[in-house]
Amino acid sequence: MVRLNKIYTRTGDAGETGLVDGSRLSKSASRMAAIGDVDELNSAIGVALTHRLPDGARAQLTRIQNELFDLGADFATPGPDFAPSDMSLRIIAAQVERLEQEIDAMNADLSPLRSFILPGGDPAAAAVHLARAICRRAERAAVTAQEDVGLNPVGLAYVNRLSDHLFVLARWLNRAGEGDILWKPGATR
Repeated sequence: MVRLNKIYTRTGDAGETGLVDGSRLSKSASRMAAIGDVDELNSAIGVALTHRLPDGARAQLTRIQNELFDLGADFATPGPDFAPSDMSLRIIAAQVERLEQEIDAMNADLSPLRSFILPGGDPAAAAVHLARAICRRAERAAVTAQEDVGLNPVGLAYVNRLSDHLFVLARWLNRAGEGDILWKPGATR
């Protein structure tokens, strides 16, 4: 159980922050960019959850929010050992597999794509599209951090699969894809 009695510590005033193992690094480090983008993604999903959603979608997004906190902790844990333990919270393959199962279940209700789609439609779907775009940025930041310092490869797979999940969920929320806004290439030339 996490217990925070004091919110500010002043330990980051010089531009450094602490990691799970107690080491410190610059707030501008690639690892911190990835953690920050995951945090922003979590906030965007929080905004999506303020919309009217079917119970199944709400349950999925609520579970994903919790997993994104886990992912942030995973990315904040340095070291070459990515196995979960009592001291290391790590994303595991079963979480990626669950996302895949949910994608497949939602996709079964959708008509095939006939064009690229524009983000929008139902307000809930538009909010999920925004979260998807932030997820793609978080993935790019995580790849940069992976190249710099090494991150859990399963965490990278999770964030990659999550962007697909959010795309399919947004289509599903747009009345099973019927409310998608199709891209019309060159329509304004």
